[in-house]
Amino acid sequence: MNLTIEHQAGVCIIHVEGDLDASSSITLDNAMQEAIQRQEKAIIVNCEKLNYISSAGLGVFMSHLSDLEEKNIFFALCSMNEKVKNVFDILGLGELIKHYPNQEVALQAAQ
Repeated sequence: MNLTIEHQAGVCIIHVEGDLDASSSITLDNAMQEAIQRQEKAIIVNCEKLNYISSAGLGVFMSHLSDLEEKNIFFALCSMNEKVKNVFDILGLGELIKHYPNQEVALQAAQ
């Protein structure tokens, strides 16, 4: 898995590429922690190039939800392919974590 991080006016956009599994989830967890500590206005995870997500990858998002809510940081995923989106929907996570069809819509929602 590769991560690319960009910043746009208080919004941290984390681009995830490849497979998000137990071994790679630590990298994403660290990136999320850093963004939360910087108290970004919003964190958006762009999943356009995410091929696979394991329970450990899902756990990264779930473990930060209370901190994000407590610090009033907007959090969303965007650009999920059908395979990844189905995993979220089957587990009911689509109702806990906002997700948008693309990065532009997610950025608008973060405003």
